[in-house]
Amino acid sequence: MFGFLQKVGDYTKDAVSAASYITQGLSVTFDHLSRRPITVQYPYEKLIPSERYRGRIHFEFDKCIACEVCVRVCPINLPVVDWTMNKQTKKKELSNYSIDFGVCIFCGNCVEYCPTNCLSMTEEYELAAFDRHSLNFDNVALGRLPTSVTSDPAVVPLRELAYLPKGELDPHVVPATSPRAGKLPEQVLAELKAESNGGPGS
Repeated sequence: MFGFLQKVGDYTKDAVSAASYITQGLSVTFDHLSRRPITVQYPYEKLIPSERYRGRIHFEFDKCIACEVCVRVCPINLPVVDWTMNKQTKKKELSNYSIDFGVCIFCGNCVEYCPTNCLSMTEEYELAAFDRHSLNFDNVALGRLPTSVTSDPAVVPLRELAYLPKGELDPHVVPATSPRAGKLPEQVLAELKAESNGGPGS
């Protein structure tokens, strides 16, 4: 008799724990059902990349001095710098510059350490291709001005969650004038300057 009651008690405990697990899972499901959708209808809608986004690299041929610092700081020695030595001026002359975006990890070291600022990160993120060899950009392709999501008339630009006001999850109905949850880097810098000017040392 005692063994039978113990089995009934164990079965009841298992049933209660199973019901609690199911309730926890359904609570997560119903929580997601109550949220508004934030799906982006690509390619007719595109997200505006956040600040300091590391997209396709832009290269300015006239600024490059062929110092090859970008090659040395690159973790995979990716940029290919072809140059010739001018015997009259005894300076390097750049003949070709290329980066293979099929291999690039977009770490930004080349942009950060470039002494002449001829490299810069853009907000262009659409680099998909059918042929991986077409991702090897030469200096002409790298010099192409980046496409901007906000300037494309055929696309509706949408702001990411970091751009949205606090508590707002739907980027489709928020006007551009609404305040965002966080602060832009220039706003933080302005506040730091105001604090340093108004501090005890001023």
